[in-house]
Amino acid sequence: MTTAATESGDEPTPPARRARGEQTRQLILETALRLFRERGYAETTMRAIAKEAGVAVGNAYYYFDSKEHLIQGFYDRNQAAHRAASESVLTGSQDFAERLRGVLHAGIDVNAPYHSFAATFFKSAAEPSSPLSPFSRESSPARDASIEIFRDVVEGSSAKIDPELRKELPELLWLGWMGVILFWVYDKSPDQRRTRRLIDGAVPLIDRLVSLSRLRVLRPALRQILALIDSVRRDD
Repeated sequence: MTTAATESGDEPTPPARRARGEQTRQLILETALRLFRERGYAETTMRAIAKEAGVAVGNAYYYFDSKEHLIQGFYDRNQAAHRAASESVLTGSQDFAERLRGVLHAGIDVNAPYHSFAATFFKSAAEPSSPLSPFSRESSPARDASIEIFRDVVEGSSAKIDPELRKELPELLWLGWMGVILFWVYDKSPDQRRTRRLIDGAVPLIDRLVSLSRLRVLRPALRQILALIDSVRRDD
């Protein structure tokens, strides 16, 4: 898709046309998410999305090459919404536990409207070779944006953290967040209250472990854990 240039690539696209293009893109994305909720991810076709949005099928494919690209668009928008929802706690407190708890709850708030089709969608995202997987190459922009939120949780806090753990902690927190999301996907309690309780119960434990990371007696074990994480991260 070209948004900053004309189809020939010779001239910049006028701002008004870019604005209209972004409006159309958002309309297609919003329509797709609504249909995913109403009909399910597998049952919703690009043709149905285009018809419901009132655009030509070719126009829908101009902005999104496939349903998978629509989900990538959702990922990107979701991370921007998570960032915005987390801003108040990230600017209002330096307490590590409070920052982490606020960011996790903000993430659940942002995802709440999509819980009804999350389980169906997750069946596709859970496939290791799927571009919808949060660990896929295609998902890397949204993944990096999410990890950056957790990096802000760490860097903006007053917590005293072992230097080596500090480097790895944002990604470890993101992995924990993936576990929370998996729990949330299958949480059938009213308003997913069990997920909220999981967050409220886990954050003090994480806070305690992070605080203990600076104890000299625990450093050998911490180094072993970090070395193990590094070894499984490599694909050699």
